[in-house]
Amino acid sequence: MGMRVDGVCGRIRGTESLLRRARVALAALAEACATLAMAFMALSASANGDPLTGILPPGNAGLGAVGIVERSPYRGAGAQFDFLPLYVYEGDYFYLHSTGAGFKLGDGANTPRFDAFIRRRFEGTPYHNPPSSLDGMARRDVGVDGGLSGEMGGSWGTAFVEVLRDVSQTSHGTEWRLGYRYVTQYRDVWLRPYAILGWRDAKLNDYYYGVRPEEATADRPAYAAGSGWSPQVGVFATYGLSERWSLIAGGSLKYWPATMGASPIVDSRVQWQALLGVGWNITPERKDWVASPPLLVRGYVGASTDCNLINIVEGGCASVWTKDHTSLAGFEVGRPLIERMNGWRFDVNAWLGVQRHFEDGHQPDFFSFRAYFKPVYYGFPWDSKVRTRVGLGLGLSWAPHIPFSEERDLTSKNSNTSKLLQTFDPTIDVSFGDLVGRKDWHDSYVGLGVSHRSGIFGASRLYGNVNGGSNYIYTYFESRF
Repeated sequence: MGMRVDGVCGRIRGTESLLRRARVALAALAEACATLAMAFMALSASANGDPLTGILPPGNAGLGAVGIVERSPYRGAGAQFDFLPLYVYEGDYFYLHSTGAGFKLGDGANTPRFDAFIRRRFEGTPYHNPPSSLDGMARRDVGVDGGLSGEMGGSWGTAFVEVLRDVSQTSHGTEWRLGYRYVTQYRDVWLRPYAILGWRDAKLNDYYYGVRPEEATADRPAYAAGSGWSPQVGVFATYGLSERWSLIAGGSLKYWPATMGASPIVDSRVQWQALLGVGWNITPERKDWVASPPLLVRGYVGASTDCNLINIVEGGCASVWTKDHTSLAGFEVGRPLIERMNGWRFDVNAWLGVQRHFEDGHQPDFFSFRAYFKPVYYGFPWDSKVRTRVGLGLGLSWAPHIPFSEERDLTSKNSNTSKLLQTFDPTIDVSFGDLVGRKDWHDSYVGLGVSHRSGIFGASRLYGNVNGGSNYIYTYFESRF
């Protein structure tokens, strides 16, 4: 990159230039991922049962990760570990979190705030190393709740009430919550203690902690759990490691209803949880934030492949001749979040799209949906002639049906499936205007990409502990308006 062929000294100088450019590109990539990282240090007064609510100002976005350890309520399960990837977008009226999405009215401080949302419920039997107390029992899966909430805050803190109802046909249960949250600072540490009192109906408790008649044994009698109250207290804390980096920590204690404690598969009514992670704060005052972003659109078509994602990216595999001959087409809209971050030729975009899966008769065709952030780098030496970009999308993919090629591969691995999975979207493209000599088309691109769904090697409960996924290699056209 920038190497001049003019003898040994020239090659040395060129190599140094290449290394400098490589360092700049890697630094830009690190800064992009860091800048997008979840910033729990932006603790605001807004609050409901979703811990990600109100942590970023409207118009901001973030990406990060947290490790979680908790004591499972199931007898003999002990401590359970989880990895939670975090994706956050906070709009004026719409928000998207890795754990849910919703619409909101009001800010919860000057005016009451009301939300309508869907949210993942992180309950269910352990997937990895289930205890012997659950032998012969059907799995209790994580669910998805639909909900409504209202809240109001002030200098005294924030109070909220919410109702959640299972909409995934998992438990068919309902939960009401009344909560309070407060934000304070002690030296360099931001603290957000909270308390929640929940009432859970019998359907919710019985699904997760009851024993069905056909599951009963001599040591595990049939049991039907009833409704009950469940209090919870906890705190989130952040410590500034530098001007932008922060250490994230948290802990909570939950006391399950007596009707659950009496279940033969429940070990204790007390459940503790601890979390630890890092974050990087981003504010709307930053000079590289796009104030009035243009609209980005792109369309693509592709086919499924049996190649692994890493082999595709490395160029070692690109075959789309699979056993099932399935394919997809997609359309997405987006907006630039950051352009030329820190003066580098590095942008960060946000995308929302729909895909149509063509299943070649193996099952009915269907639509799936994606939402993701995408850092894009375009600082190559030939940029003035033909702009070339490389990007990597990171986000969420939801499919009402499991793609046939995905289910086939997961079944062969004896892995479970999940409608919600992580999506990666690596791409490489060139300016269409530069190729055809039209300056007015400079911001239109043609390229190749991979639509990838996976469960992060079975490490994340958010994705149903799925180990594996699917890949589609596609070609696309992108432009801005």
